[in-house]
Amino acid sequence: MRPLADGRHTSDGGHPDPPQRAGRDDGPLHIPLITEDDLLMVRHAVRSASVAVGFSIIDQTRVITAASELARNAYVHGGGGSLTIDSARDEGRTGLRLTISDHGPGIPDLAAALTDGYSTGVGLGHGLGGARRLMDEFEVRTEPGAGTTIITTRWRR
Repeated sequence: MRPLADGRHTSDGGHPDPPQRAGRDDGPLHIPLITEDDLLMVRHAVRSASVAVGFSIIDQTRVITAASELARNAYVHGGGGSLTIDSARDEGRTGLRLTISDHGPGIPDLAAALTDGYSTGVGLGHGLGGARRLMDEFEVRTEPGAGTTIITTRWRR
């Protein structure tokens, strides 16, 4: 066990909160977004979930790319957060639902943030808008000073 800067301790290679499934083995998977390594973990976990849902390689790539962009935003701009990966079912169709949350400053101008080219950092400004185009459903809940939650779903075709 080694101490972390925030007083918690870890014995799993540096991560204080490893991914955890809620409830049954096939339930949601929760991944904390605290370190750079977590961003790689997101890509692997979303790929596995995409394969399990039966997505084509193209749809796997779409979902992995969207998840990676959104997780990086939560980590960089939101100061960290979490990702929940869950299966989605509606009227006989199946898909994958991603919920990304942070407790950062929120998005002061959501319409601008969804526009290509908008960036508050050094990126190209395709993050939110690009992720929205890659997924079938995309909902943003944000409040200045209270963080951001994005719920997005891709349906199997």
